[in-house]
Amino acid sequence: MSVTKKAEPQAAAVPAQATSPENGEVLLRVEGLVKHFPIKKGILQRQVAAVKAVDGIDFEVRKGETLGVVGESGCGKSTMGRVITKLIEPTGGKIEFEGQDITKLGTRGMRPLRRDIQMIFQDPYGSLNPRHTIGSIVSAPFRLQGVEPEGGVKKEVQRLLELVGLSPEHFNRYPHEFSGGQRQRIGIARALALKPKLVVADEPVSALDVSIQAQVVNLMDDLQSELGLTYVIIAHDLSVVRHVSDRIAVMYLGKIVELADRTSLYEAPMHPYTKALMSAVPVPDPTRRGAKSERILLKGDVPSPISPPSGCRFHTRCWKATEICKTSEPPLLQLAPGRQVACHHPENAEDQAPDDTTLLAVAKEAIEVVTLARTDTEPEPATESEPDSEPETSDVADVTDAADETDAADSGDAADSGDESEVQPSADADEPDDVQESTDK
Repeated sequence: MSVTKKAEPQAAAVPAQATSPENGEVLLRVEGLVKHFPIKKGILQRQVAAVKAVDGIDFEVRKGETLGVVGESGCGKSTMGRVITKLIEPTGGKIEFEGQDITKLGTRGMRPLRRDIQMIFQDPYGSLNPRHTIGSIVSAPFRLQGVEPEGGVKKEVQRLLELVGLSPEHFNRYPHEFSGGQRQRIGIARALALKPKLVVADEPVSALDVSIQAQVVNLMDDLQSELGLTYVIIAHDLSVVRHVSDRIAVMYLGKIVELADRTSLYEAPMHPYTKALMSAVPVPDPTRRGAKSERILLKGDVPSPISPPSGCRFHTRCWKATEICKTSEPPLLQLAPGRQVACHHPENAEDQAPDDTTLLAVAKEAIEVVTLARTDTEPEPATESEPDSEPETSDVADVTDAADETDAADSGDAADSGDESEVQPSADADEPDDVQESTDK
């Protein structure tokens, strides 16, 4: 029977944000990062196209902070995580770690840096070798790096297992004897064994139930304070990202469309896509009953990364799209202190193209706005033109029921799911996942 740690009462509070992004030393810098997966056909296997999983992104991660990355499945989040850890080679761009250019480093050159850069994988079933015991899996980093921890490897491994909520007696067991959540905790223990400087976590708690999610998130937060860790956390659960992140990057179809601190992003999103994501987050606060709440239902499917739209990639689903959005790609500009947005017509900011006011035909049918209201029986969806309806956001079931009664094409909606804190995929196959996760990484 596994031993779990009881969370401290104060751990439930949202941790304080890190200092301003302009302050502190840069640990990781990414410039123009590109990763294209070639599509080949014919006997000669000539390249006829490419999946543009990551298509030119720039960001910085400073020491001691947590950068959250959110977006729909197929937007390139996981590929970006594997590229910056050099598990797969980038097609173009530059990656700097502690001022050192690691873009061109091979396996041998990256070996010394593996102690400082680790990754927690999304699939706890595929990331653990079923032929190895848990002790052998968690001790692999010590063996590969030639590190002898104080007190011996076995004692250190048992301490790590206890830290992540497992029993030290699990040392000699095999992965098939554990549940998915327990396997994920084993992967976390392996990633943190050498006390790395940068940890890239790809959906670290998505396989865990809610009670264990809180324990793991609080554990990662405690280890960050104790060991000075820096996190890049990739997730689709917007509530988890808000709790753990200092800054948040929103990705759409291989591009970063908005990058800001968590408070600014959640209170006043600037990019229309970010606003659509935020509208799906439920507000389980009884004191806010009766406050106006609107849910944006995006129509249409996410375009294919093989042939992304011209100009702004979100213009095919944006209700503010004009001619300039179709022809000119907006750069990622700083529109406010600490806020970078790639949009010609941002929300809560000065319009970047005020002369272009004619909406595209697709913009007029891009979304459906649902005003949520509570009744004694069933919640009924309403449009903005019905001012008499009283909105309600305190119950996730109300949001789900309201969405079910609309006539939108829900299969392609980014923000349409039963769990309002999640961004559900509409084109899962668009992002390739052909990278074999090694147990020795």
